[in-house]
Amino acid sequence: MNATRREFLVAGVVSASAPAFIRAQDKAGTKNPILGSGEHTYEAFHDWGELPASIKWGNTHGVVEDTQGNIYVHHTVYKDSESADTMVVFDAKGKFVRSWGKEFRGVAHGLHIRKEGSEQFLYLTVNAANARLNPQPEMSAVVLKTNLKGEIVWKTQGPPPDIDAYKPGPDGKAKAYNPTNIAIAPNGDMYVGDGYGSSFVNQYNSKAEYIRTFGGRGAAAGQLAEPHGIWVDTRTSNPILVVADRRNNRLQRFTLDGKHVDFIQGFRLPCHFYEYKGDVVVPDLNGRVTLLDRNNQIIEHLGDAHEADNQFPLRTLMRDKFVPGEFICPHGACYDHEGNIFVVEWVEVGRVTKLRKV
Repeated sequence: MNATRREFLVAGVVSASAPAFIRAQDKAGTKNPILGSGEHTYEAFHDWGELPASIKWGNTHGVVEDTQGNIYVHHTVYKDSESADTMVVFDAKGKFVRSWGKEFRGVAHGLHIRKEGSEQFLYLTVNAANARLNPQPEMSAVVLKTNLKGEIVWKTQGPPPDIDAYKPGPDGKAKAYNPTNIAIAPNGDMYVGDGYGSSFVNQYNSKAEYIRTFGGRGAAAGQLAEPHGIWVDTRTSNPILVVADRRNNRLQRFTLDGKHVDFIQGFRLPCHFYEYKGDVVVPDLNGRVTLLDRNNQIIEHLGDAHEADNQFPLRTLMRDKFVPGEFICPHGACYDHEGNIFVVEWVEVGRVTKLRKV
């Protein structure tokens, strides 16, 4: 797959061939930058959402929309934030609605929303805690299901028990387990990416009962190197499991019983997925947001204004150093019901950007 780069950034140098309405934007940067082209053109609203004074963003990791149009952002919480709540909810206009989730401070990560009957539920993957993290979180290395107000329906902690994949090696050391994201099949089966642990995918049924494990660290077909994001693609009659094989800089597709199908190339540390009317948004951690069409061909790379750099020197910058129209470390993204895109970034002071479809 050949990547394309068809984007225009008002804050930087704009091509003379750019559409007139883009070139006419204010050169001083007082107007919002425009990204993309054609049917995939967006106005970027950085620092979207009216965050209450008691909450300071940490690394913003996940974002989803519920059926009422509310936006949920999962973040790790900044070190001197008065509130420890990791889940922040806004209405469609960016007004603060509520917050919860202090038990995930420092380890908040994956976020998935699903309607089941007349109710909606959130599925969260919570990282394993670093021993140096202070204070230590109440929960770590957990996958859980909650309602929209954070009340826990069920949770699983640690890897699947008594399976060969996680048995200690010859050195006697336990295999690492550190879940990053979750996907759900039409029948309710759940797939958990052990992205920061041993690079397996663990499959469970709708009751969180273990089914199988596949993947494992490597670069060959069927192997994974940091399965960070995961998604069940239902755009065709036979659903396919798609994994953001992040450190291999690719997407890898599997059958729902864990058999390798193929690769999709053209990515730079892909993080996760969200589908809308056949198009898919993939946040690329290395400074851009990628859009795919229903044939998995790249449409656009949005906000890409710097060379790939696995060291991420920009993620510790303060907000006044961010360049409008440029992404630093996109970690999560979702479409809303109108086709706008919300992007959250893995930066120390957090950032939520709304890309309003033009």
